[in-house]
This record gives sequence, structure tokens and C-alpha cells, in this order.
Amino acid sequence: MCLSCSPNGYHIVTGSNDKTMRIWDIETGATIGNPLTGHTDGVLSVAYSPDGRHIASGSCDMTIRVWDAETGAPVGRPLEGHTDAVASVAYAPNGQHIISRSTDRTIRIWDAETGAAIGPPLKGHSGFVGSVAYSPTGRYSISGSGDKTIRIWNADTGDAIGNPLKGHTGCVQSVACSPDGRFIASGAEDMTIRIWDIETGAPVGRPLQGHTASVWSIAWSSNGQ
Repeated sequence: MCLSCSPNGYHIVTGSNDKTMRIWDIETGATIGNPLTGHTDGVLSVAYSPDGRHIASGSCDMTIRVWDAETGAPVGRPLEGHTDAVASVAYAPNGQHIISRSTDRTIRIWDAETGAAIGPPLKGHSGFVGSVAYSPTGRYSISGSGDKTIRIWNADTGDAIGNPLKGHTGCVQSVACSPDGRFIASGAEDMTIRIWDIETGAPVGRPLQGHTASVWSIAWSSNGQ
């Protein structure tokens, strides 16, 4: 269902509907250690911490779990609060926070060290939250939703910044911030990709068209071009 590459480029972690995660050696393709077990339902999202020491996972069991990337052992207790499947998790660039989005239509921010929820859930979308991402500086968090909009949030306070970004005519399935933090790219069920100015919320250029079905995932090149 999901995968994430370690910051050093040596390992991949994958999450599966079999309720487990596995860590793999990129060079040899061999699995490393035993499967990571603890979730009671399918694993929908995994993410390495920026320093590569930990892995966060989100599951249909409505929890987030943190793991030691070296040993595969669980770290602390499951993070609980969502009332439906946790479909996406991501670490803040400084590694201090974890952001999660759920089919309960909320976004939550957690203290990566203690597992405590930081403030109340972020609410504002009227549909499911399809994707979440951090800006490279960690100043903003960004969400795309089934309500066809994108929202920008203050990553420290959880406050919504400005009005929703509107333009897509279908559910927004993926959002990503450019490496320089100036732009957002979004992919949607309307078969287009759009680019937005993160400071003003204004669209940049025309929609990128060419796909003949929903755009489920997008990513920026490392140079941002």
C-alpha cells in the first residue's frame, strides 16, 4: 500500500494490507530483520524521520505507530485520536512533529518524541483529506481534499492561512511543496496537475494536462525545475 526511502538511500520500508511493514536493502533487495508487527489492520502510510532513526506508520486501525528503524521495535505507545483510517503520515523537516491525515476528515499534529497530540484536530475541509505535506522549512503544512480544495496551515499553531485554494474540479489526491518552499503542486481526479504560489495562493500558469485518469501522486525533482 505504501513505501518510503530512508534518508541515506540504503533502505526502503513498505506497508501492506497484511498489517505488517518490512524493511529492505535497496542494493540487494533482501529483507532486513523480521516484519514490523503491531497494527491490527492494513498499513496505509509509512514515513522515515529526517534523521533516519525512526519510522512512522498510519493504519486502517485508526492509529499511528512509531518504530526504531534499526531494530524494528515499537517506540512508545500508539498515537490515538483519529476516528477512522489514518491514510497519510509525514515528519516535519526538523523531525519534531508528525502530521497525519485521516478519512475522518481531520488532520492532526503530534509530538514525535512524546506521541502527544499538539492542539485540537485541524478542521476546515468539508470532504475527506486526500494528502498532507510540509513545506521544506516546516513553516507550513498543506492539505488536499475531496472538497476539491487545498488549504495551507500554520504548522505551529494549526491555524488555517488565507482562503482555500480553488480551481480543481475533482477531488485533490496529492499535494507536494517545491524544494525552495515557494510553490505547491497538486494532482486531482480532474486529471490535471496545478501549481500554486504558496504565499499568495494564486495559481501559477495553466493546469498541466495530459493524463486520462485521476492523478494520485506527484513529486518535485530535487532541483525544483
